[in-house]
Amino acid sequence: MIREIHQWFSPALQKEMPVAVYGHYGFAVLMIPTAAADYLEYERFELIQSLSPMIDAGKIKVFSINSMNMESWMNKEMEGAHKAIRQNQFNEYIFNEVVPFIKKFTSEETPIIATGASFGALHSMNIFLKRPDLFKGVIAMSGVYDLTEYTSGYYDEQVYFNSPIHYIPNLTDHIILEQIRSGKMVIASGSGSHEDPEANKRFSGVLHSKSIPHDLEIWADDIHHDWPTWRKMLPYFIDSKF
Repeated sequence: MIREIHQWFSPALQKEMPVAVYGHYGFAVLMIPTAAADYLEYERFELIQSLSPMIDAGKIKVFSINSMNMESWMNKEMEGAHKAIRQNQFNEYIFNEVVPFIKKFTSEETPIIATGASFGALHSMNIFLKRPDLFKGVIAMSGVYDLTEYTSGYYDEQVYFNSPIHYIPNLTDHIILEQIRSGKMVIASGSGSHEDPEANKRFSGVLHSKSIPHDLEIWADDIHHDWPTWRKMLPYFIDSKF
């Protein structure tokens, strides 16, 4: 497997941001880490290894970026408004820096799918729903889609606009809705320890209310909020849905 590490100084985030790239061809998979983790997390926990047959076959080319959660919602020392600012800067980093980087190393026509587990699921869902012109799908695993789960009670307009379960019900822009509807969406959860299948069902209901097609998959009680789950889920969904 081809593996490369790239890095640049991000204008949006004002810091060096590395990206791990795996593979040589295929549609692009942008991986967003869980919680406070980094761009090599999916490699350390062998999720990249579980994808290696698809990577080696040229079905997918994977791009794994750093989280900013410790400079935002996971940082207990920051004020809520500053956390929200950092969240928006992270979004801009993805839209204005990471996406062009992916296109440079694939092509302008190569589809990009966002994915992540746990907090990375919320991020991946959020960036797809915000920019369905840039992303053609999302695989969100073991997530909740209510940002207030992470904001320790803080709520403002920017939390609203980064919390899919809040802003999607009020989305009326026909062009954006049609772009979302044309994408492929997978929402997956186990029913075991630390999973929240009911949160996934609630968000699925919101999507149904806006006539947004998606696949909701709730796996069994022995499927827990942990790496063995995501090592099973991601290859399965890429192979069966994309």
